[in-house]
Amino acid sequence: MSLTPGTATLAVDDDPRRYAHLSTIRLEDPEAVARAAKARRRHPGPKSGRQNFIVAADHPARGALAVGSDPVAMADRRQLLDRLRIALANPAVDGVLASPDIMDDLLLLGALEGKLLFGSMNRGGLTGLVNEFDDRFTGHTAAALEALGADGGKMLTRICLGDPDTVSMLEATAKAIDSLAERKLIAMVEPFLSVRENGRVRNDLSTDAVIKSIAIAEGLGSTSAYTWMKLPVVAEMERVMAATTMPTVLLGGDPEGTQDEVFATWEAALSLPGVQGLTVGRTLLYPQDGDVAGAVAAAASLLNHTTEASE
Repeated sequence: MSLTPGTATLAVDDDPRRYAHLSTIRLEDPEAVARAAKARRRHPGPKSGRQNFIVAADHPARGALAVGSDPVAMADRRQLLDRLRIALANPAVDGVLASPDIMDDLLLLGALEGKLLFGSMNRGGLTGLVNEFDDRFTGHTAAALEALGADGGKMLTRICLGDPDTVSMLEATAKAIDSLAERKLIAMVEPFLSVRENGRVRNDLSTDAVIKSIAIAEGLGSTSAYTWMKLPVVAEMERVMAATTMPTVLLGGDPEGTQDEVFATWEAALSLPGVQGLTVGRTLLYPQDGDVAGAVAAAASLLNHTTEASE
């Protein structure tokens, strides 16, 4: 890979065989994934006063390949791995949130040394699927995450009051939270109140809707001891963060506006009590100017990287 941190733009003409060895390993030595996971140096764990920076890369597993106006921006796995490796090479990036396929590639590449690992658990609510709200758990299981030495699992929790599939999804989410808690793993819950309009699912990003989604999500499972929230940055974030006592990471989504405008909203939200950091994917991996390293470094500069013990 010719791309290194600090490169201004992303090269698109790299050797197409640069990840061919991953296919060979998967063919001849599939147990290499488990060995890489076992040998990996782990992150020391989240600490109060030190916000965490996690790069998200689970979108393709839901069939969500678009970034901005490009409907297939995330389709090229080689470019996605290039971009992820640039982001993870920044020591300020604490970890990754990924579907099993991407997680396994990164483990084989040795890109996850000392990083937090969050597995993506429910990927069955495919973008545009007729029963998209029946969001089946088709990705990582709690048992698989424990075996990988991961730190937790993430679940998208879209709540549509007009869709009967929502209740089964809530039940499955509660069971996943319990399964993670039994193993002392973090359950990162990403709730939305959602509606279907013209055949597409839209998340309601009004302040009141986000607050209501939190109230529902934080009550799922028989314990909330290991539950975190993953929340969008919306208007009146002070009211949003007043709705929960759970550690919260902010999601990036696919926002409108310039990078400076987006980062300004993140910076304001990161100053609020209870915010443990950022979990951002497309915004940083596919920046408008192509400078992945620059976008990651700029986002990292917004976080508090001190700890109470060192103050």
